[in-house]
Amino acid sequence: MTAKAGAVVTGAGRGVGKLVARMLVERGYTVLVTDVDEASATATATEIGAIARVLDVRNDVAVQAARDDIVTRAGRLDVWVNNAGVLVTGPAWEQDAATRRLMIEVNAVGTINGTVAAIEAMRGHGGHVVNIVSLAGITAVAGEAVYAASKHAAIGFSLSTLADLRLAGVRNIDISCVCPDGIWTPMLHDKLDDPAAALSFSGTLLQPADIVTAVAAVLGKPKPVTTIPRWRGALSRFADTFPRFGLRAIPFMVAQGRRTQRKLSDASSGRRGTPPDGS
Repeated sequence: MTAKAGAVVTGAGRGVGKLVARMLVERGYTVLVTDVDEASATATATEIGAIARVLDVRNDVAVQAARDDIVTRAGRLDVWVNNAGVLVTGPAWEQDAATRRLMIEVNAVGTINGTVAAIEAMRGHGGHVVNIVSLAGITAVAGEAVYAASKHAAIGFSLSTLADLRLAGVRNIDISCVCPDGIWTPMLHDKLDDPAAALSFSGTLLQPADIVTAVAAVLGKPKPVTTIPRWRGALSRFADTFPRFGLRAIPFMVAQGRRTQRKLSDASSGRRGTPPDGS
C-alpha cells in the first residue's frame, strides 16, 4: 500500500477487535481504535501503533465524528469494521428493558450507525464495511433471544443496504458480514457456569485469530456472508429453513454445550486460552 488508507474498528480495545485493528495496522492502514472503554482503547492503540478514540456506537453523532476524525488524519476512509457487541444471556422475559435495549442498540443500531457513516465517507472512491455479526443472526438460539434478534437485524440491514447500493449503481462499496460460532474471548470467559449460554459452547469454539483470518479474507475478496466454521453455517441455515427440525435439535446441542462448559470449568486457568473442540 503506497499511501496510507484510513480504517476504523469499533469495540477494538480487546479481543477480536484489537486483533483486527493490529492486522490493519500491519497492512499499512492508519487505524482508529474505538471503544466505549477509553483506557482499553488507549492501551491498544499505543501497543499496535494506532489512534485511540472513545466511542459509544449507539450515538450516531459520535460515530460520525469518529468517521470525520479518520478522514482528517488519513485523507480518506477505506475500511470500517463494526465489531462492538454485547451479549447478555437468558430468556427475554427474565431480562429487564434496559438490558434488552442495550443489546439491540449496540449490536443492531451501532452496526447501522457505523455502516451509514462509513458509506457517506466512501462515496466517490469506494471502500469496504465489514460487520462482525454471529451465527445467532442466522437461526434460533436458545438462551440468547434478544441477542439473536439484534444480530438478525444486523445481517438483514447489511444485506439490504448492499442491495440498495447495487440498485443505486454503486459498485465500489462492499459490505461483508462475518458470522462466527462462539469465540473464546472475554465475552464467553464469564459464562462457563451460565446454562443459558450453552449453545455458544455447542460447536467448535473459535479463537479470535480465526475471525481475523476471515476478515482478512473478505477484505481481499468481498463476500456478503461468511460463516465460521462453514459446517455450522450450513447447519444453521438448514435449521432456519426447517424450523421444526431446528427446534427439535436444540436440546441435543444444549447438552453438548453444557458438556463443553464443564470441561472448560474443570480445566486449569492456564489452559483456558485453548478450549476443547466441542467434543
